[in-house]
This record gives sequence, C-alpha cells and structure tokens, in this order.
Amino acid sequence: MHQDEQYMRRALELAALATGRTSPNPLVGAVVVKDGVVVGEGYHHRAGTPHAEIHALNQAGELARGATLYVTLEPCNHHGLTPPCTREVIKAGIKKCVVAMEDPNPLVSGHGLSALREAGIEVQTGLLQAEAEKQNEVFLKYIVTGLPFVTLKTAMTLDGKLASPSGDSKWITSEPARHRVHQLRDQADAILVGIGTVLADNPRLNTRLGDRKGRDPVRLIVDGRLDLPLDSQIALTSRQQSTLVFTSAEADPRRAEQLQQLGLEIITVDGSADELNLEQVLQIAAQRKLCSVLVEGGGNINASLLKHHLVDKLCWFIAPKIIGGAMAPSPVEGSGFKYMAEAIAVEDVQVTFIGPDMLVTGYIKNRLIGSKS
Repeated sequence: MHQDEQYMRRALELAALATGRTSPNPLVGAVVVKDGVVVGEGYHHRAGTPHAEIHALNQAGELARGATLYVTLEPCNHHGLTPPCTREVIKAGIKKCVVAMEDPNPLVSGHGLSALREAGIEVQTGLLQAEAEKQNEVFLKYIVTGLPFVTLKTAMTLDGKLASPSGDSKWITSEPARHRVHQLRDQADAILVGIGTVLADNPRLNTRLGDRKGRDPVRLIVDGRLDLPLDSQIALTSRQQSTLVFTSAEADPRRAEQLQQLGLEIITVDGSADELNLEQVLQIAAQRKLCSVLVEGGGNINASLLKHHLVDKLCWFIAPKIIGGAMAPSPVEGSGFKYMAEAIAVEDVQVTFIGPDMLVTGYIKNRLIGSKS
C-alpha cells in the first residue's frame, strides 16, 4: 500500500470513531506526518467542538511545521460554531495538504482549498475519495438535497413474512441480529414508524446495547388519526425520549391536546389520514437537523417511502425460518408495481451473516442526491 493511502486510511479510521455523533456536521479524521512519522492525529467528536485538523495539529505541536496534513474532508474557511480550520493549518506551517474529498457545503466548497493554495501550501485532492464519500453519505445527502439520509430496515422470514398470520412477530431474527439493529439506532438521529407498528408491537424504540450506553434516536410516529394509545410505551416515555407525532387535519384536536400533555409534539402535515405526505415529514425532520432516519415500520410505510423515492439504503434481515400463510404481512405492501420492469432496483449489494441470520444491505439505484428536492 502506498504511504499516502496508508495515512488517509488511518484518517478515515479516526473519522469513523464518531459515527452517529457529529450530526449535522460530517465525519472527519486528520493525520499529520513529518519525515515519514505520524506526529499528530485527531477526529471531529461532535458539532460545536474543535474539528479534526485542530486536534491533529495540537497533538503535533511544533512538529507540524513543514509536515503533511492528511484530512478526509476539505478544511473549512468560514466562521461557524468554530473558527476556520484553514487559518490554523496555515498558522501551523503545514507544507502539504492531502484531502480525500471536497466539501459540498456551499459555505466551504472549494474555498478552503483555495485559501490553502493561496498561502503557498501544496494541495492534493481525491485520494480515497470514494471511501470518504461513502463514510459521509448521511452528510452528503443532507447538504445536497435538504432531506435526511433514509435507511429502511426490515426483518423477514425466508418466505418473506414480517409476522405470522396471527400477527406474532417476536422474534423473527436472532439476538445477534437484534443487537445489530440497536447499533443502527445508536447511529441514527431519528427512528420512524407508522401507527400500525405501535399498535401491533407497543415498542419503546430506544437503544439498548447492553455493554455500553447508546444514544436514543428521536422518534417519528406517522399517525394520521392520532390513534396512539395514551398508555403506550411511546406516550409514557415521551419526556425521556423526544417524540414527534405526524398527523392529518382530520385528527381530533382533543386527542392532540391529551398527547401533548404527556410530552409528545404533534405536527400536522399534508395528506389524508390514510396517507400522509412523508416527504414533508422528512423535510421537517431535516429542519430539526435530524440528518439520518432509520425506518422500522411495516409494509405500508415501507411501500409509501419506496413509491415516493424517499429511501436511500436498505438493511434487510432474513431469518432461516418459514412461516407461510397467504395473509401474513410482508415487508412491502401497498398496491405494488404492475410490471417487473417497474421494480425498484438495488445496487452495491452486500450479504453478511449475523448469527444464523442473513443481512442484505444495498442502495436504491438512481436515488436522488444530486439536486435540491
């Protein structure tokens, strides 16, 4: 492996340490190298704290003068919650800066690189760019489209059932697979389900990792008629875990008031009680700086999100079980597509085993990330 690539891979490893913690900021790692020796490392821990470059430069100290800085994202050149990183890079005496990818944020894009070049620093871009872009897929989607990055997670039997014909769904997958789901929750800003899931399972939708304290995502409940039970786990824990309930103009205002008194936030969006405008739901989530949404809903919510091209990534757990039943629910319901040519294509598919279960991950082909929605 070329040394430059080795140092950039280390920067990517550092950036990954803060997965799920930097929102709405990107994941960034930085490494300072002097005469073939790493003299400083750092990563961005969370929004409002020093950026990766600052941590690495502080660790390097005077050894940064004449050194090379490897950073996974273009250094910023503007005042946000923290001062511009370019100023500190120049001040430290860095001779060369190797950047994996340009920042798509209009406040930064190209300006940071220009500032470094104007200061006489040699700038190289594009090293491990694809890896850096994938690592920051959440940030890229949020910045480019103004919508959150949406991951649809589901679990089904080998014959494609979410539950038995009686509605029993505990447990389709094994404990290791369920642990992976809690890791996904820990990394997500929000978790979205429909009222059907709440009524069927009475879930808490929090993060339970056992070995360490996880982060509970904000709960987004799609409930067109406000059927959410007042004694549900969602309602009873709303003061401990932020919860937004999206409903229609058809909902009972008295019911809304009862739920608000329990600590839930009720938000009316367009659409009917049977089918709310889910793009508007996601727009509101983005306005709250919820940049990543994990969907753990049923077949109707999944179908609606896919139909309206609102899903980016799939995490599809398949258990080696057969349950049968023509009336048993499936992961994607709705009206479906009439012709095979209309089917939603999935690309970059990977298959891994978690205990006895199979996890299929992939991305929706031709998903919209290149223009404002």
